[in-house]
Amino acid sequence: MSGTVFSNPKQFEAIFHEAAIGILVTNSEFNVILSNEFAQNLFGYAGSELMGQNISILIPNHLKGRHEGHLEKLNHQPISRPMGAGLDLKAKRKDESLFPIEISLSHFKEKEQMYYIAFVSDVTLKRKVEMELILKNQEINQLNESLEEEVKARTQALQNTLGQLEKQTHELENALQKEIELGDLKTRFVSMASHEFRTPLTSILSSAALIEKYTEAGQQPKREQHIQRIKSSVSHLTEILEEFLSVGKLEAGKVEVRPEDFSVSEFYDDLVSALAGMKKPGQDIELTISDPAARFSTDTSMLRKILLNGLSNAIKFSQKNVFLRVQMLTNSMEITIQDQGIGISEQDQKHLFERFFRGGNANIIPGTGLGLHIMDRYVRLIQGQLTLTSEIDEGTTITYILPNLS
Repeated sequence: MSGTVFSNPKQFEAIFHEAAIGILVTNSEFNVILSNEFAQNLFGYAGSELMGQNISILIPNHLKGRHEGHLEKLNHQPISRPMGAGLDLKAKRKDESLFPIEISLSHFKEKEQMYYIAFVSDVTLKRKVEMELILKNQEINQLNESLEEEVKARTQALQNTLGQLEKQTHELENALQKEIELGDLKTRFVSMASHEFRTPLTSILSSAALIEKYTEAGQQPKREQHIQRIKSSVSHLTEILEEFLSVGKLEAGKVEVRPEDFSVSEFYDDLVSALAGMKKPGQDIELTISDPAARFSTDTSMLRKILLNGLSNAIKFSQKNVFLRVQMLTNSMEITIQDQGIGISEQDQKHLFERFFRGGNANIIPGTGLGLHIMDRYVRLIQGQLTLTSEIDEGTTITYILPNLS
């Protein structure tokens, strides 16, 4: 048969038999007519056992049906090409075991007969290496993913740490600022207290010393005058202490809102009467109420403190009349206190509600600098709004809008 296939077989015999790849030659019926030793060893056949066998004996059983279709197509359209490119091809040994292969097909014609050549390689080792590479790549990918997750986690942890450090830094800065403010407040408090307490205490001591000298009956009016000065100074000291206590309670959150229903006209008439002793000669408080018969509900204690503070300031810083207007609205009350006094500069208005702050043009007039701060806190407690407008030497207007808490 070999003489039929090759015109000069001796010339190619050494190459064919010593080739390090399995070579099978079949006729047009795909029966093996020639095989080299490498192919025989590859498939587990000895000597001439493969001769005359159909190529299908080398095909896995579960693929024979499909393979027959490929062979039939190959017979009609013979081409030279790698077979099953990109597929995981397997071949069957004599002992029925399967192993992975790579196969290339070729063909030639001799005396009008078609012959096919198959070049077969065992790629078990190659597939093993490929699988190891795949597993290694998967392992590397998993490691990369784990590393990415670790990097993300570390980055997040670092960001969280930085966030905490920024927060702590901010808290420390705030604490430091509060310490600075507290130190400043203490300094201002000591300065204010020493000044505000010294004046009435000096007045009390001097009046007490003078009273001792007025021992005769005809000197009773002079004694009464100094007794009145002592009472007035004690009253002033009481007011200062009351302001300190109010600030302490407000800062500690110990002040509770207790709404009660009251007659508007009675409340304001009593308020104006309480301030009669503070008015300067010729000075008056002009009260106007839009609905004298109205009733309202809020914390009357807080409202009284708010208005006493506002009105006493208006009286203190003005020589002329003070206007108190009360406008009753549907669910609220609008209160306006207007004076014609020294006014407040635009620069000072930015700090008016700070503790111990006093306007630059008010330093010659006694005061603690706590009144407006307390007033603002009380207004907010009863859910009200406060606005203040003022011009130097023109006067000040304070407007409160308070909701009905019934």
